[in-house]
Amino acid sequence: MDIEIFPHRVLGSDTTEKLLNDLESIEDVKRTVIHGPRFPKTEETLPPQYRERRVINVNGEDVVLQVKTGRIFVELTMESTIKEIEEVCKKDIPYGFEINQDRANYIRKEKTVSDRIKYGDMDLPDELIGMTDQYSSFEDHVKIIRKDDFD
Repeated sequence: MDIEIFPHRVLGSDTTEKLLNDLESIEDVKRTVIHGPRFPKTEETLPPQYRERRVINVNGEDVVLQVKTGRIFVELTMESTIKEIEEVCKKDIPYGFEINQDRANYIRKEKTVSDRIKYGDMDLPDELIGMTDQYSSFEDHVKIIRKDDFD
């Protein structure tokens, strides 16, 4: 099952980093996807205190954060995990959030037309299905962090 975490405000880089680390530490969480507006390309001209595009560390792996986090999609197997996720969100998102489970799937589980255009008929690992953007290179928008590397 998938859930959507919808913060009442767009998350900054520090909050995103803390939230992703806390979510990834929950054993039942299979996949986490962040969604939001891209950072402006002209961000380098801003004073350092206003720059949000940076490298964050999630489970010991460096990830270049390229979007302001507006939504977080989480794939899990047990409904009881939602309570754990809610506690993490209460701690990390103090200004409020909603957890939605209105849809059966927020994250695609089957190969899409875009996947076929980008990768052809090759077998894709489950964590890559539905993660393609036909207009960008794979390395630009997907970072896979494997949990089994940290046990």
